[in-house]
Amino acid sequence: MPQYCYRSKTNKVIEKTFSIKDSIPRMVTVDRTDYHRSFQDENASTQASSGWPMECCASGVHPDQAGELRREFDKQGVPTEVTEGGDPIYRNAKHRKRALTCRGLHDKSSYN
Repeated sequence: MPQYCYRSKTNKVIEKTFSIKDSIPRMVTVDRTDYHRSFQDENASTQASSGWPMECCASGVHPDQAGELRREFDKQGVPTEVTEGGDPIYRNAKHRKRALTCRGLHDKSSYN
């Protein structure tokens, strides 16, 4: 599925994935922060070069549980941003591994 870049007023860039069938929004809100679609970042492929930060729907939760997941990460000592949709945003590979481990999850194809 195609990925689209969005930039906040503080210049933080995130990527969102939408189906080709979806209407692509000009703005998305993640954790009460508005992000506006950034064609410049999409064309520059800035996120694709490093892959971080990474929004992970595979380790996400139902949107109703997003706040609970944030609190659990904080309680475990692995502060992690979680989207309103319930998807954690990992800053780098080490952060991702720690966050998955604290939840008892394991990525068999990437980490030991």
